[in-house]
Amino acid sequence: MRPEQQGVEVAVLVSVGCHPITGRARRADQDARGLELALGLERQLPGSRVSLLHAGPRGEESEAALRGYLGMGLESLTLLEQAEGSDAIPALAEHLAAAPPQLVITGARAERGEGSGLLPYALAERLGWPLVNGLAAVETIENGVATLLQALPRGQRRRLKVRLPAIVSVDGAAPVARQSAFGPARRAELEATSVPAEPDRELAEWQLAPARKRPKRLKIVKAASARDRFKAAAAKAEGGGGQVLTDVTPEQGAEAIFKLLQEEGVLR
Repeated sequence: MRPEQQGVEVAVLVSVGCHPITGRARRADQDARGLELALGLERQLPGSRVSLLHAGPRGEESEAALRGYLGMGLESLTLLEQAEGSDAIPALAEHLAAAPPQLVITGARAERGEGSGLLPYALAERLGWPLVNGLAAVETIENGVATLLQALPRGQRRRLKVRLPAIVSVDGAAPVARQSAFGPARRAELEATSVPAEPDRELAEWQLAPARKRPKRLKIVKAASARDRFKAAAAKAEGGGGQVLTDVTPEQGAEAIFKLLQEEGVLR
């Protein structure tokens, strides 16, 4: 007899994103993908509940960005209000430990601030929960055990089983987020709660500056004659590796090609 799948409590950690061209605040792409995955899980497992959680300062710009998540179909967002430059990990850990959900979903990397990608790892270490990165899909949740599909380089996938509660992080392999509806986003509530702020001492010691595009180093061709230089310039580059895909769907093949182009620096 197959075990019955039951509804789960899912908490999605969201952040204020940054548009790559204009620099304006927006919903972060990876966090929005994590919310889309959670909403799909809510449809898959009746009785599941999805909640949104954000730790940080409250302002007009950040509130507009956070409402972009609410426009995806949620009625409220819990805001752990902190001063600028505070460490979000203690506040998030305390909130999650007080009423632990079964699954915590977060983006792999923030679009603002440090952007180190260490928050899921630090949070999992503090709570003592397992962590799975690069989540592509949640297949089943049965008897407190989740079967997950993890995205690997070059379009590969790996099936994992993890006991709940657990933290999972998502990246570009997760489902694309739906559009945000303006009306529901404005009508939804931001439930702000002031929490003790712990200053991020390590971040305070850093010097932040806009990133600059570095020039690519050209290959130096050492040849004695014009003929040798021409042969070196016209020679085909040798491939360093590859993968043969068989019996895959068109979507899986296109995703593998797109991921390869990103890794080779053709697309950004």
